[in-house]
Amino acid sequence: MASGDVMAQGGIERIGLSGTLLKLTTPEGEKIVLEKEISGHEEGIAFILSVLTDSTYGCIREYGEIDAVGHRVVHGGEQFANSILIDDEVITKVIECSELAPLHNPANLEGIYSIQKILPGTPQVAVFDTAFHQTMPDYAYMYGLPYETYTKYGVRRYGFHGTSHRYVSGRACEILGIPYEKQRIITAHVGNGGSVTAIKNGKSIDTSMGLTPVEGLLMGTRCGDIDAGVLLYLMNKEELDTNGLSDLINKRSGVLGVSGVSSDMRELEKAFRENNPRAVLAMNMYIYRIKKYIGSYAAVMGGVDVLVFTGGVGENQCSLRTGVCHEMEYMGIHLDEATNDRIRGEEKVISTPDSKVTVMVVPTDEEYLIASDTQKILKQNGY
Repeated sequence: MASGDVMAQGGIERIGLSGTLLKLTTPEGEKIVLEKEISGHEEGIAFILSVLTDSTYGCIREYGEIDAVGHRVVHGGEQFANSILIDDEVITKVIECSELAPLHNPANLEGIYSIQKILPGTPQVAVFDTAFHQTMPDYAYMYGLPYETYTKYGVRRYGFHGTSHRYVSGRACEILGIPYEKQRIITAHVGNGGSVTAIKNGKSIDTSMGLTPVEGLLMGTRCGDIDAGVLLYLMNKEELDTNGLSDLINKRSGVLGVSGVSSDMRELEKAFRENNPRAVLAMNMYIYRIKKYIGSYAAVMGGVDVLVFTGGVGENQCSLRTGVCHEMEYMGIHLDEATNDRIRGEEKVISTPDSKVTVMVVPTDEEYLIASDTQKILKQNGY
């Protein structure tokens, strides 16, 4: 942790399906694929640990060298504003939050339970995707619904990608050598899922995702902002139940639904360059939503000092960054086109020296932040 060097990294794909594989990258950058049929999360984590201690691919000799395990947990509701050492009470609260993230929290819990079984007694830390946004003021996170929907069901804006927004905003200030607690920062985490966050004086004051990750930007397969009346109208017209509606707005919408091409922005950009009219429409909508949120957040913060692009698309697609920053000179944004065009996946200022707003690309590193929080929590708890 002192040097920040990565000893091993990887992940398992297709758990419970045929063709399960573990993809890992060695410290030298070599990419390795190991195939093994894996039926569940516990079996998958056991396989990961066996590879970590393997004489060929491993980086440790035995499990005892693992001092702690950090977990990304998607939804902490209003229960958690910071990372925390996992105990039975924390697990109970994460279970309670599962109703707000039924596709994510149960899977996160599987990881926690698996480590409890395989590495009993090893400290575990939960790092919540929603925690960073718990600093939002009530007028930013409340919806214009009867107040009882909040008190009874917890219906409010929670926001996501918090670990990424926290990392890249802090890292941007480190690179620039400026005080994090005195900046107005807008971070655009743009990938297959995407969100924009307004960070003022080191705290999130608004973010584009809401109760769920559906709200906000146009995404790979999610619709983003939509008139709720449209959903009622389509439920009647298409005879959709709640599951059918969820499938429509989460899996069949976004750039995939508009373009009919793909949810992959690389394929969409190719179709855009070929003047596919629906791909052009989808790309224009995609960029417009990001630009609109940046403008609105600049308004609520009284200006912006730093704009950060991150996420798979934000880090690698220079045309997206150009499109978002186009005609934003009135805000003090002046993009260095030559620098922007050659930057992919590296830390770099892409604005001109005279730009009032510093525009940057900062690759996100949620794993490092989770590890850092885990180390910090261990020290706080006397380990």
